[in-house]
Amino acid sequence: MRYLYTLAMYLVTPLIVLRLALRGFRSRPYYWRWAERFGFFKAPPELRGSLWVHAVSVGEVNAAEPLIKALQRDYPDAPLVVTTVTPTGTARVQQLFGDGVFHVYLPYDLPYAVNRFLRGVRPRLALIVETEIWPNLYFACRRRGVPLMIVNARLSERSLRGYRPRPLRGMVRAALGCVDRVVAQSRADAARYRLIGAPAERIVVGGNLKYDMPVPLEAQATGARLREHWGARRPVWIAASTHEGEEQSVLEAHLAVLKRLPDALLLIAPRHPERFRPVEHAVRSLGFAAGSYGADGMPAPSNQVFVIDAMGQLMPFYAAAGLAFVGGSLVPIGGHNVLEPAALGTPVLVGPHTFNFEEITASLIEDGGALRVPDSSALGEAVLRLLRDDAQRRAMGHAAQQVFERERGAVGRLMRLIGAQLRE
Repeated sequence: MRYLYTLAMYLVTPLIVLRLALRGFRSRPYYWRWAERFGFFKAPPELRGSLWVHAVSVGEVNAAEPLIKALQRDYPDAPLVVTTVTPTGTARVQQLFGDGVFHVYLPYDLPYAVNRFLRGVRPRLALIVETEIWPNLYFACRRRGVPLMIVNARLSERSLRGYRPRPLRGMVRAALGCVDRVVAQSRADAARYRLIGAPAERIVVGGNLKYDMPVPLEAQATGARLREHWGARRPVWIAASTHEGEEQSVLEAHLAVLKRLPDALLLIAPRHPERFRPVEHAVRSLGFAAGSYGADGMPAPSNQVFVIDAMGQLMPFYAAAGLAFVGGSLVPIGGHNVLEPAALGTPVLVGPHTFNFEEITASLIEDGGALRVPDSSALGEAVLRLLRDDAQRRAMGHAAQQVFERERGAVGRLMRLIGAQLRE
């Protein structure tokens, strides 16, 4: 089966490259560093014995941040390699760690590419963040004697169905047999990994690294300055990490809010950089008085909508807003990180599709830190109700922060497992 999989990978590689080129029309960074995607890169000689962390994109990089910082602290002499797949993930690695880590794109799962990559990186330990099962890569690690751990491991019901078709089961089970430890986020994730063939004795529940994300002290201070700038009593909400198909619903919700609260301000942060310009165009075409982070820095008193057209800038705006809608949840993307606003004591709204953060979202809703809206038509009503109820927003924000604080500690548990693995 793996030979057929490898043949299929070779056959679809031209289509993958074509898709990469087409994405480059919308986001220029997709044109850069193509050679790395086939394992060609200049590796410094000091990478021998590196600790390698793979984080697909922005969300996984943010989740891995406390882990990478703990590795830097506990293993200061070990070179750190961080791989990503997307340019936005790359930009986040550079923003967070600069030259403190060596970054390279993870190559496509082709035998010659992954072998060339491993020869360059020469890792002492491989740490794969969340859900990335690449058979050729995993088998290459086993052949080279590289211990492999899937950390902060999660597997949604949707992903579980994708891995369970009969032709794939044996290959996935064999690939997971190359993994020394699966450190799952929750008991449900652990159970799903067992269902797709991970050996039960190698699975542990370690909690979610995202609860250990550092809360920047300057975010609260910057948020306070933003509130002072636009007026402490002004009703402000943020729609963060929105996707195509959601922005229109968010803007329609804001129109409904403005009918009752004419001084309300919406902060909208599209998930992907290629959406920045189309979203700003949509905002202006609907007649909103608009500004943007790139052009203006902060909202003007006259702005009704402010587009956050920059990556890595959400935390201060979360801190400043009275309420946060977290995107990817009105459309079947599966939702994004609800913990960032929760960490800052900001109440959270989500749509019906939150399978990427199933247990976290459920905990927040159960404890009163978040509310779920059933569809886009209910969003405006929920936002208006909360913006007019200061007491409920304060109670929700406090509950959200309590959930965040209660669940911390995953990094410490994971670092103990990493230490034990490195001593073997």
